[in-house]
Amino acid sequence: MIPTVLVLPYPAQGHINPMMRLSQKLVENGCKVIVVNTDYDHKRVVSSMGEQQHSLDESLLKFVSIPDGLGPDDDRNDMGKVGEAMMNIWPPMLEKLIEDIHLKGDNRISLIIAELCMGWALDVGTKFGIKGTLLWPASAALFALVYNLPKLIDDGIIDSDGGLTPTTKKTIHISQGMAEMDPETFFWFNMGDTVNRTTVLKYLMQCTQRLNLAEWWLCNTANELEDGPLSSIPKLVPIGPLLTSHDDTIATTKSIGQYWEEDLSCMSWLDQQPRDSVLYVAFGSFTHFDQNQFNELALGLDLTNRPFLWVVRQDNKRVYPNEFLGSKGKIVGWAPQQKVLSHPAVACFVTHCGWNSILEGLSNGVPFLCLPYVGDHIYNKTYICDELKVGLGFDSEKNGLVSRMELKRKVEHLLSDENMKSRSLELKEKVMNTIAEGGQSLENLNSFVKWVKELGSTFYA
Repeated sequence: MIPTVLVLPYPAQGHINPMMRLSQKLVENGCKVIVVNTDYDHKRVVSSMGEQQHSLDESLLKFVSIPDGLGPDDDRNDMGKVGEAMMNIWPPMLEKLIEDIHLKGDNRISLIIAELCMGWALDVGTKFGIKGTLLWPASAALFALVYNLPKLIDDGIIDSDGGLTPTTKKTIHISQGMAEMDPETFFWFNMGDTVNRTTVLKYLMQCTQRLNLAEWWLCNTANELEDGPLSSIPKLVPIGPLLTSHDDTIATTKSIGQYWEEDLSCMSWLDQQPRDSVLYVAFGSFTHFDQNQFNELALGLDLTNRPFLWVVRQDNKRVYPNEFLGSKGKIVGWAPQQKVLSHPAVACFVTHCGWNSILEGLSNGVPFLCLPYVGDHIYNKTYICDELKVGLGFDSEKNGLVSRMELKRKVEHLLSDENMKSRSLELKEKVMNTIAEGGQSLENLNSFVKWVKELGSTFYA
């Protein structure tokens, strides 16, 4: 029997992407996958697929949804509010969904794969005798931080509200890259006031308690990138980087699971640019700059006098400064990022340092200019610049802004550094080897897929 896997990503674009890539790999290996999004996210994902939706084989990969319990005006980027809804409202919704699927009789679920931040779903699964697996979509280092939250509290590094203790504050200094950031605010991903941060801490600790319900702990990373953190938690299995299938090279093919429709016209534009000439500028699905920083970015791109491809999301509320020409660039609402980064015209990646972006840049040998926004972005920036040495950070001014001249200076510095480019290409080879035949991440993924298929055979026997 073909196993049916229920997949639950956390409701955010950067979380859905790696889960979709894992889902596609399961489908390629003969599994059925049902992806559960919230109603709100489901509409966005289906809408962005356009005509591609009609060609999707729902017998193998199907999208379903449940209500998120939030009002139309609620902030769905508020992790505290979303976490409360997950713990109180979502479990019975998921339980009903599974019952409905089983009543139809076609797809009895044999496994639930949930993100760690959706760990409560494994509680629901146990009611039906369904085994569980957890995927951590970020770095192994960040997993180690979340995993060790109880110890951090016991050791007095953080308090029970999730803030750094007075002693710890004196020894930690963190720069956000574009503005100084209070360490206490940084530690809980800049999620707001103390009440909200406490909710986030409580929610994350509840999620880690579900680890004992998971048969596998999967992580979107590689031994070649994070041997230290991975060796400290042996049960964490690296299967990354999770990338779009390598045979997906057709420029007109859109990625599945996006919130915004990809503008594929940027690929033909890149074809017209010289090799190693284009600045690719993209800050993910979450980052919002104020008007002053937006102005400096725009005018800085003009000052570089280089072709640039700039992703300015459709939900952007900033206006371009009057002086902005943009004559050498192309601006799109959303881009097929992995295709863009693999294009020979791209010279560097100006990024917020989200983990997906980091992995996609590394796997294509593209050096980075790092402008972290919040949370693990700060760690990822330090890792890229100081450990791997394949990128540069920006220096902010006293007012917290990264100036247009600073952008111009760092672009010139980065693109004149041949050693950084060669290190980027060497690292690309290591990263790609781990997901090639015989590579450790691919071997781990194959072992997991084999287990899923054997589980399906046992479950349906």
